[in-house]
Amino acid sequence: MKTTRRTFLQQTAGVATTIMSLNHSNNPAGIKLGFDNYSIRAMGWRAPQLLEYAATQKVDTVLFSDLEVYEGHSDAYLAEIRAQARDIGIEIEVGTGSICPTSKTFDTRYGSAEQRLLLTIRIAKALGSKVARCYLGNADDRRSEGGIEARIRDTVKVCRAVRAVALDAGVKIAVENHAGDMQARELVMLIEEAGRDYVGATLDSGNATWALEDPRRNLEILGPYAATTGIRDSMVWESDEGAVVQWTAMGDGLVDWKDYFARFAELCPGVSVQLEIISGFNRPYPYLKPEFWKPYESVRAVDLAAFVAMARRGRPREAFRAPEGKDRRQAEQEFQRAELERSLRYCRETLGLGVKK
Repeated sequence: MKTTRRTFLQQTAGVATTIMSLNHSNNPAGIKLGFDNYSIRAMGWRAPQLLEYAATQKVDTVLFSDLEVYEGHSDAYLAEIRAQARDIGIEIEVGTGSICPTSKTFDTRYGSAEQRLLLTIRIAKALGSKVARCYLGNADDRRSEGGIEARIRDTVKVCRAVRAVALDAGVKIAVENHAGDMQARELVMLIEEAGRDYVGATLDSGNATWALEDPRRNLEILGPYAATTGIRDSMVWESDEGAVVQWTAMGDGLVDWKDYFARFAELCPGVSVQLEIISGFNRPYPYLKPEFWKPYESVRAVDLAAFVAMARRGRPREAFRAPEGKDRRQAEQEFQRAELERSLRYCRETLGLGVKK
């Protein structure tokens, strides 16, 4: 008897219900809590203003995930930023964008991929960051010539080219599972191929759902490699063509965060929780259509089953819209700040995260 893809999904969805059933006793208290500046991108703030805001939120850390956040890259300027952070008791983590020269997302503004990564490592060392967060690209790279495997090989070459500099600086290159580019096991392949001694992961719970993964399952695979994070919740629900994903504020989605961070404490000792809250829009995944699957032929049934099970627990959510008659930029600024600040409160009050209280 022929088995359709829909029948297969129905049969395998139940598998995932048993995958995440373990209880963990580790206490997440003491895990540093901060945010990625992309959470409040509509504000347009540079590093000094972001640090001032971070101080008002009493966070432990902040991730500057792009190079444009700085007003300059001179040693003198970076020393001023480091002093400001030290004075208010906030640790800085440093990041940049794509380091894959063949990705559609790669930006030549800072030169070659190696030059961009070297600059990021230099800034990280100057600001006292132990990580240089970066990424390969996005889901479109799965459709590029050679597929995601070819883009992984190209990214590994860039990492290897700067290995000695990274090790000398004491900075770990933290490659993110970004915007649906790689599933957890594919990022692990990249890290192992490049060298685990100087390359790790930026573990992103929201981007897991964009790669057809359950965030909890993603944690099991990527957690041992994590050097930093990008954390947010996700709502996933079934549609006529497959599923829809909306990223949400913490506590508004489907992730069992108490379970997640109990396991996080075991797998990721010393790793900060950087909230990257990107709420308010819907992304469809029409996996019931045959044409969807060409870039995802390597997806494993057990991973897909966990994602489908997640979708079956979800419910639709409306996308964010600026109130009628209100300036859209102002509305976005207010929305982004509210989503981040609500998430920080949830992490402190419900989950017990953060050193500062």
